[in-house]
Amino acid sequence: MTKALKFARLAALTLCVAGSAISSGTSYASTLRVGVGAPDISNMDPARATTTQDLTVVSWMFNGLVRFAPGSADPSNIEPDIAESWTSSADGLVWTFKLRTGVKFHGDYGTLTADDVVYSLERAKNAKTSSYASDYAAFKSIEAIDPETVRISLSEPVPGFLGLVANYHGGNIVSKKAAEKLGADFKSNPIGTGPFMFEKSVTQQSVFLKSFPGYFRGAPKINDIRVDLIPSDSSRELAFRSGELDLIYGKREQRWVDQAKAWDNATVDIFAPGEYRTIFINLNHKPLDNVKVRQAVAHAINVDQIIQLVGSSVGLKGCSVVPTGYLGEECTSPYKYDLDLAKKLLKEAGVASGLKLTAISSSNSAQLPIMEVLQAQLAEAGITLELKVVDHPTYHEQIRKDLSDLVFYGAARYPVADSYLSQFYHSDAAIGKPTAVTNFAHCDAGDADITAARKAATDTERLKFWSDAQKKIQAQVCGVPLFSLMQVWVRSNSVNYGYELKGSLNLAPPITELTTVND
Repeated sequence: MTKALKFARLAALTLCVAGSAISSGTSYASTLRVGVGAPDISNMDPARATTTQDLTVVSWMFNGLVRFAPGSADPSNIEPDIAESWTSSADGLVWTFKLRTGVKFHGDYGTLTADDVVYSLERAKNAKTSSYASDYAAFKSIEAIDPETVRISLSEPVPGFLGLVANYHGGNIVSKKAAEKLGADFKSNPIGTGPFMFEKSVTQQSVFLKSFPGYFRGAPKINDIRVDLIPSDSSRELAFRSGELDLIYGKREQRWVDQAKAWDNATVDIFAPGEYRTIFINLNHKPLDNVKVRQAVAHAINVDQIIQLVGSSVGLKGCSVVPTGYLGEECTSPYKYDLDLAKKLLKEAGVASGLKLTAISSSNSAQLPIMEVLQAQLAEAGITLELKVVDHPTYHEQIRKDLSDLVFYGAARYPVADSYLSQFYHSDAAIGKPTAVTNFAHCDAGDADITAARKAATDTERLKFWSDAQKKIQAQVCGVPLFSLMQVWVRSNSVNYGYELKGSLNLAPPITELTTVND
């Protein structure tokens, strides 16, 4: 794009914003201007959206049967959304939802009924149409009892069930009519029931949303949202500090956060969920099949030093294989840094010198510096770590081919222990299997307890099984938990979310009908 074209586009947008504000007669600015750290929006179908930028935009356009209260990622703080009420059977296997009446879809797609809910959840559990199908494996049947009632029957109790029907991932409800009509084009023309609706997108430039006056909680107080796609951290920062943006995705580094806190007219929001960083140790690769070698690797890693690099306010130290703050987390005080012990264990394992390991690392700034620190730490114990640095998409592709001895991986999941234990530590999820998810270590020590917890009838039983699983996984030394990397966004002080921001499972501040931007 030429400078002249950029200027013309900015001028046109400015005139549009000014004109809208004058005609509305309100003291609020009509447009919220957001900058995200990505070259493009790839998928706005909530059953397929996986990246931070995609989840950000999707979260402002859709609703679930229930929702996390705005500003919260706490599974105990779930409230009605499209459903006005619900009941469950004593054994937790049958859930019945009573829908609100008169909930409208965007555009000309009519009023939501139970058929839309059934269609959406069936779609979410189908691997051909959803990236989250495995989460819905226990959904035995989803039925429309009448136009305003949905019944879900489970094959076994599901820990954190309400999170699967909340405004998160596959729980977002789509218009059946729109999805069937648009087919593959639904990902770029999404139709939901949320406070904002899709207007248009300009490839590698911007996505435009406008307020939905028919929103069931009331018309939003801002007229529209412009999401600018700006991969460069410095460019986003410049646009924000010059007043061209109201809200930006921040850089998750302590030094950057400290600098941003000193900016004029700015507030830095650091919130949950953190993306839990772990070094997974591949039990299938020799000599890592020897537990003493794995213990040596664990004791050679100085997590506190890594936290110093990341920063204590954006990187919260982990104390279990389950992420910090998840329901069921057992703080088992994993492996302490002990260089002498690491060398002793290597000697006992017969690899006192010459141990060489490989790891594929992403070149992005959130991973490579940490891998380089890790490389230096292991070298002090006599372990040579060869880093194969590739771009981020290639990193994701190659770590799923079982090529690394050590895999650095970070993820945020629904905050109950099962979601992490099942995907990262159950042998069904091991890389290379047809059911593979993200068990890079080929861990299997917790299998029986993880499975038993899913079938447990009470929370007390479930928590006991989760606790036992974590202790067994730690003893097997499947990986070394590092830290939770928190979400960082920066907003102008003129932006009022309308709630207190403590967490957002969709990784971005919820923009609701109550959000305002002062002139």
